[in-house]
Amino acid sequence: MVKRPKVVIDTNIVISAQRSRQGASARLISLIGTGLFEVHISIPLILEYEEVLTRNRATLGLSQDDVEDLVDAFCALSKHHERIHFRWRPFLPDQKDEFILDLAVAAQSDYIITYNQKDFAGVEQFGIKVSDPKTFLQAIGVIL
Repeated sequence: MVKRPKVVIDTNIVISAQRSRQGASARLISLIGTGLFEVHISIPLILEYEEVLTRNRATLGLSQDDVEDLVDAFCALSKHHERIHFRWRPFLPDQKDEFILDLAVAAQSDYIITYNQKDFAGVEQFGIKVSDPKTFLQAIGVIL
């Protein structure tokens, strides 16, 4: 049996997917729930998705119902981590990203998918790769 990669998707990928429905971010988001990979979420990450999507919904062309539907889809199609009992903080240059690392470690994730790769420098010591969507999709054999 082939192991499905476990991933945590940074908010910038979700926003990018809404800006352009034809890029690698949109392709990644469209493949959630297909069994190619497992997405892991936490309450702080879902709240951040919702807050950033709501704040940018006018420029993204989304209604509040669209935001709620997107957040609901993430909740329905992802593995939930309700309580994370440890913190590696401070570890990352930007403390606002620490909860993503906490989730990735708790989920034993293989990847953090982000466009801000430099913000996650050093996470390799936890066995986690940092990748942009295009590189990740190519790594799992998805042709763009």
